[in-house]
Amino acid sequence: MTPRILAIDTTTEFGSIALVSGGAVAWESPLHSSEGFGHILFDHIAVTFQSAGWKLDQIDCFAAAAGPGSFTGVRVGLAAVKGLADALDRRVVGVSNLEAIAWHGTAPLRAALVDARRGQIYGAVYDAGLNLVSPEVVAAFPEWLAGLPEGDVQLLSTDPAAFRPALAGTRFERDGIREVPRALAGAIGLIAEKRFLAGLATDPAALEASYVRRSDAELFWHE
Repeated sequence: MTPRILAIDTTTEFGSIALVSGGAVAWESPLHSSEGFGHILFDHIAVTFQSAGWKLDQIDCFAAAAGPGSFTGVRVGLAAVKGLADALDRRVVGVSNLEAIAWHGTAPLRAALVDARRGQIYGAVYDAGLNLVSPEVVAAFPEWLAGLPEGDVQLLSTDPAAFRPALAGTRFERDGIREVPRALAGAIGLIAEKRFLAGLATDPAALEASYVRRSDAELFWHE
């Protein structure tokens, strides 16, 4: 069986949609919207299918970036795939966008990071098989950097420029941070395809977000 996967990433203002089949990305469309994707996502999905010559009912599994990232952005992507999968009686896979970043790495250990604002990053470390070595956290970048495992660790980010000055005087100064594509839906789809084939896709109702950091509403309520 060669499944067909629709993958979506709306966790940042630079989103993407991808169609994956047979271990390859058949189509990937980068998206950009500083105002979110809720009002444009389904139009872009329709254009993607039309451009690739695929039909929605040919999709075997739906995948989405489960976070971390914008709380609203994460919810938009998850709600979209859950709704489509439920309507077509299909399974779903949620993929961390940090894992999708690590997918682009080449080293035995891959430290993926995303700007979390407020002087912090979302970060996690994966091995070459994309198994989690250090859990997803939100932390100040210098502190996270200092706590990374020993050995050959490759830093990866979709937007590394803001973090490079903090590498001065660290063991990562020479190698720096490798920039990976902003469009992560292709990697998400490829990861999801393997999980689907391994029987690890879930019912849409079971798909959950991985926010890592509590929302402002939760923080303010506790204060």
